[in-house]
Amino acid sequence: MANYLLNLDPNHQFYCLVGGVAILLLIASSIGWVLKSRLNQQPNPSEKSRKTIDNLVVRVNAWWVMLAVLVVAFLGGTLGTVVLFGAISYFALREFITLTPTRTGDHRTLSLAFFLLIPLQYYLIYIEWYALFTILIPVYAFLLMPCISVLAQDTEHFLERAAKIQWGVMIAIYCISHAPALLLLKIPNYDEHNTLLLFYFLLIVQLSDVLQYVFGNLFGKTKVAPIVSPNKTLEGLIGGGLSAVCVGALLWWITPFTPLQSAGMAAVIVIMGFLGGLVMSAIKRSLGAKDWGNMIEGHGGMLDRMDSVSFAAPIFFHLVRYFFTA
Repeated sequence: MANYLLNLDPNHQFYCLVGGVAILLLIASSIGWVLKSRLNQQPNPSEKSRKTIDNLVVRVNAWWVMLAVLVVAFLGGTLGTVVLFGAISYFALREFITLTPTRTGDHRTLSLAFFLLIPLQYYLIYIEWYALFTILIPVYAFLLMPCISVLAQDTEHFLERAAKIQWGVMIAIYCISHAPALLLLKIPNYDEHNTLLLFYFLLIVQLSDVLQYVFGNLFGKTKVAPIVSPNKTLEGLIGGGLSAVCVGALLWWITPFTPLQSAGMAAVIVIMGFLGGLVMSAIKRSLGAKDWGNMIEGHGGMLDRMDSVSFAAPIFFHLVRYFFTA
């Protein structure tokens, strides 16, 4: 079976992957429907059971929508993918800034971030200008944004405000942009397969989140960081993480990796995604918020879905570039 899939052209491999994910979602939808039907037949169902099942159904329905959006973007080629992630960065940054109060003196800096940095960062990916892509935000934007803010002569909490904006720009634009930047890597004997590498990355990082959630609900007892994220458990991390690593190893045929290398890369994605979720949860708690927004029903905001991606994408990108490009 693996040899058959390996010999398919990239488009057919992509369709096989999408079909596999669709089958998993169909199974999940069926499970949700059965559980909800059984719950409705009970005379006095518990509120906790009802909330858990309703949450499962809403999450699966949201995944159907997200899968459809991803497929449309991938079918649009590099331009479609870059535009999609540019929009993701826009909404993610908007959520971050909404929860971190700013002042009038920051408005010009924010306009620079939304209307110059986002399109420019993703344009650099589209034209494959790697050298500028990697330093535009951490060097030029890092220095330019506080220079623009200081011209407003508003010194109240200046360092705190500048740090919040720069954190938002780094997480929502720079870090997330490393996911579509996988398309610009020149990997020997892997021509025209980069879309599959991006799909591999997104599948592992999101599947890890889902499996950690499932294992945590089924077996979770030991809280990893109860104050920061009460729902994250050691059992969920181990069970969900190892399952995602196994899936990563099984998907080696769509990557430039061997099965063992693919498992190692999946492990890196799982660990960084988990830590990213913790860090972003800590930021939310410090701001007194449960979710970054309510854009995606059942999942919270865009940044709630991208917190793992934002930490895993840069590490995965540079590991692939260092070890597998010419």
